[in-house]
Amino acid sequence: MSLLRINKLFSTAPHVKNSFQHLKERALIKVEGPDASEFLQGLITNDIRHISNSVGSMFTMFLNIKGRILFDTLIYKTNVPDSFWLECDSQVSNSLQKHLKMYKVRRRVDISPLTEYNVHVLFNTECIKLKPRSANALDGDSDKEILPANSNEIKNHRGMLIFKDPRALHLGYRLISPNSMDSAEIIKDLFICETSISYKKLRYTLGIGEGVGDLSVGSSFPLECNCDYLHGVSFHKGCYIGQELTARTYHTGVIRKRLMPLLFTKPPKTLPENDVIVHSGVNVGKLKGVFENVGLALLRVEKALKFGNITVGDGEASVIKPNWWPIELPKEKQDSGQTSL
Repeated sequence: MSLLRINKLFSTAPHVKNSFQHLKERALIKVEGPDASEFLQGLITNDIRHISNSVGSMFTMFLNIKGRILFDTLIYKTNVPDSFWLECDSQVSNSLQKHLKMYKVRRRVDISPLTEYNVHVLFNTECIKLKPRSANALDGDSDKEILPANSNEIKNHRGMLIFKDPRALHLGYRLISPNSMDSAEIIKDLFICETSISYKKLRYTLGIGEGVGDLSVGSSFPLECNCDYLHGVSFHKGCYIGQELTARTYHTGVIRKRLMPLLFTKPPKTLPENDVIVHSGVNVGKLKGVFENVGLALLRVEKALKFGNITVGDGEASVIKPNWWPIELPKEKQDSGQTSL
């Protein structure tokens, strides 16, 4: 198969480029042993059984007893039985290991850092746009010999493990490779790539938080951070730490604040005091971060969408509802007749 053919397979249009980046801010932890699956099941928001007897990737969160986020993670399952790889923010890698070991007790589980591997991301830069040409910009005609079709598959290309990001379609693929491997050169042989478009800009454009910079440790709630929309929480599994508040919030059907993207028509030079966004005398929410002409904020959804355009510090931004959000929110529709937040 020619290089041009492979490039066309990955992109929905020949001229669309892709971005491949080394995520130096991400770290890996291995949890393995006969009790690994049961052990993780009692600590995470998602249901580990979705991947425990197969392969693939899963998004989940670790909460404290008050139901607030401690760690957001991607969990990878390879062909190795009873072994899981946890990807987290490198700043809290040691804290996550300590958290895991605190609940290990007498379970047959080993917990160790995977410092010999790097984490990379591969995504289609078309997804930076508000209205991509296709909602399946990264699936489309992708080469089935190289890329996994969904999050229940894994591909191995010359020792590089390739997983589909389980959170949202436009986030693309996670690639895990040994430190000794020149991953960028291998990818260049397969796809047309560039590095000018940042993965952080992609996330902020989509309104997706990741790591301690966006999801404040011990103060953020999983549903406000769209854990439900990102397929990161199960409401049918058994108990786990922090479940009570999460389940109660979900079943009330009202989540007034959520992480949302900001598109700056005038990027702020001065950020709002204490990151609190006030527009026309109304507290709209809290700013989480700014990158170039986009931002991420925890907003009061109804108020923010009603305003449409808001002031952020000395800047101005448009508030948009992410196109990957559900078209309808069934619980709220049932309770109040509303079709959207």
